[in-house]
Amino acid sequence: MAKTSFENNIESLEKIITELEEGNLNLDESISKFEEGIKMSKQCNKILEEAEKKITILLEKEEKIEESDFDTDE
Repeated sequence: MAKTSFENNIESLEKIITELEEGNLNLDESISKFEEGIKMSKQCNKILEEAEKKITILLEKEEKIEESDFDTDE
């Protein structure tokens, strides 16, 4: 199963928001769409948290490289 991208999730979330704002859904449909939107929102948040962790790791590695290069020059 392919991972859904952040961009695809945001696009789907925007569609759900539009449908809810139009007000053409009955209560059950609205609740269902809202639940789907919450799930997508959580998925987006998870993707962003994973990206933040990767960036933090890369920055930490970069700092270590700079420190070792600095030490080598002395």
